Amino acid sequence: MNLRIVSRNIGLALIFNAFFMFLSMMVSIVYDFDSSFSPLLLSGFITAMAGIFPLIFVRKNENINIKEGFTIIILSWILSCLFGMLPYLLWGGGEFSMMNAWYESVSGYTTTGSTILRDIESLPHGLLFWRSSTHFLGGIGVVIFMLLILPSASTFRMRLSKMEISSLSQENYKFKTKQTIKIISSVYVGLTLLAFILLKIAGMGWFDAINHAFSVVATGGFSTKNLSILYYHSLPIEIIMSVFMLLASLHFGLLYNSVVTRSSKIFKSPVIKFYLVTLALFALFITLDLYFTGHTNNLFTAFRHSIFQTLSMASTSGFATADTTLWPNLSILLLIYLTIQCGCSGSTTGGIKSDRVLIFLKSFKAQLKKHVHPNAVVPVRVGNHVIDKDIAVASAMYILIYVAFIFMGAMIFSLSGMDFIDSFSSSVAHMGNIGPAFGSVGVFDNYDHIPLFAKFISTIQMLLGRLEIYPLLMIFVIYKWR
Repeated sequence: MNLRIVSRNIGLALIFNAFFMFLSMMVSIVYDFDSSFSPLLLSGFITAMAGIFPLIFVRKNENINIKEGFTIIILSWILSCLFGMLPYLLWGGGEFSMMNAWYESVSGYTTTGSTILRDIESLPHGLLFWRSSTHFLGGIGVVIFMLLILPSASTFRMRLSKMEISSLSQENYKFKTKQTIKIISSVYVGLTLLAFILLKIAGMGWFDAINHAFSVVATGGFSTKNLSILYYHSLPIEIIMSVFMLLASLHFGLLYNSVVTRSSKIFKSPVIKFYLVTLALFALFITLDLYFTGHTNNLFTAFRHSIFQTLSMASTSGFATADTTLWPNLSILLLIYLTIQCGCSGSTTGGIKSDRVLIFLKSFKAQLKKHVHPNAVVPVRVGNHVIDKDIAVASAMYILIYVAFIFMGAMIFSLSGMDFIDSFSSSVAHMGNIGPAFGSVGVFDNYDHIPLFAKFISTIQMLLGRLEIYPLLMIFVIYKWR
């Protein structure tokens, strides 16, 4: 393996991080050189130097093999998280111990949105902007940024993109990989700009608007307010956030096609239809549960909270307009399911993905027919497409492994002293990159009080969920390859 090639490409990822550190420093200057100026300046300088040296001393090389590619992917994420914790450590503030800074950084880059901060509003503006910037970087993917610069002749380009985009969504991209990456970037940046403009019009200040735009399109959940979206008590803001949580959880390729061709083809996708029907049914059940259990006496209020939290959990955003920890058990169970299934492949969401769930259900249906008619050939169909057996098996295997990691995480959290609700919901929330869970780690709480070892395991789960398990596990066997 050529370590020089690896270091050069990782350096590109670090340069992007340094750029946003300096951008955050400029925000600090705008707010009268707040206390984050020096930490951001020093962090940006260190990160930039670490990224520039490989670019200066290592020649550009277009030949990247699969071993080098996997190493680039994993180290780009891990080193981004490591350098991303520098502003927190250098600022200090009492809450940012080494583990807490690592947790906050990983949560940002993986777009999980969980936090160890007890008082978010006490942070200086520059540091708040940096937190949201890690969402922006993580949402589009450090590797995607890097792919825009990797040589077009590289045979490894498609393999890299498949690590960043679920393999299921690749079938829907009828473009070359370079075009695919441009589509992802244009949709992502376009949605972010549109969200910023609309939130500003709805009444947010420019600072809050850009931070929430970064978070909502990345389906991250970092807010500049302790009470998240509830702070604003604004129906227009809730509607805008709901719309963008939904859009960001859909397949970006289909969104792009719908805009370019001015058609409604996106609603013909069986995966999108399955996802939207799931959201509608769950929102309806939660609305009725909130109303008839007496949680609220107003049906509109029940629907308003229900639709927002349904979209928040399904999109893995984690924003809040109500304390879901206090909701009836049925509503909590439905929300937990949504945090496991989540949005669509080709989006910024985490979780198993609706694509895999639909393929699993179709495979199960086909298997039942096979038992009734043993000699029949029963293909697995999703819409007009016949799903290859390997894809069906891979989907089932991924779901099994994903659920296994949830239970392993829950067991470790329980052994560390956390109660059942905290342990299980935290494990689900970290694996799915949702952030807030239930119990003492609910939407208006934080993870500062959980045991140190549980925090570390949480960061492993966040990385596993963001990278869709296999790439991170692959690093342990990659050096055994011939």
